[in-house]
Amino acid sequence: MGFLVTVIWNLCSGLYALRPSPVNQAISQQARRSRLMARIRSTDTRPELMLRKALWRAGLRFRLKPRLPGKPDLAFPGARVALFVDGCFWHGCPLHGHLPKSNLGYWKPKLARNLVRDRQVNAAILELGWMPLRIWEHEIALDLPACVARVVEAVQLRSGNL
Repeated sequence: MGFLVTVIWNLCSGLYALRPSPVNQAISQQARRSRLMARIRSTDTRPELMLRKALWRAGLRFRLKPRLPGKPDLAFPGARVALFVDGCFWHGCPLHGHLPKSNLGYWKPKLARNLVRDRQVNAAILELGWMPLRIWEHEIALDLPACVARVVEAVQLRSGNL
C-alpha cells in the first residue's frame, strides 16, 4: 500500500512526468510558433498608432488604409503622399532586419520577396502621381518628433504650403 501511495504522489507531483517524443516535441514547437506568428499584427501596430496620434496632434489629417497599391498605412490625399510604417523584420531593415535561425529555406525567399514587392509598390504609387514615404518602426521608437517632421515636410511640400 505504501508503494501505491508513493507512485500516486510521484505522479501528482510531476516526478514521473511523461516526456514527449521528439516528433511530438517538434509538432508542439511548430504549433507554438504558429500561435506566435498569428498574433503578429499587420495593421494598427504600436509604432503605427504612435505615429498616427502624433501626426493628428500636429494637425495633419489623413485617411487610413486607402485603396492604393501596397495598401499604405496612411494617405494624405490633398498632398498625394502615401505613408508606410515598415517593420524592421518584415521589410529588411539594414540596421535591425535579421534572418531567423530556423526554417531558413522559407524565410530567406519570403523576406527577399517582401523587398521586391516594396520596390514595385513604390513604383506603382509614383506612377499614379503619389509620393511613397516609408518610415521604419525603429525610427518611430527612437525619434518620433523627427518622423512627424519628415511627414509634415513631405505633406507641406507636396501640397504647396511650405
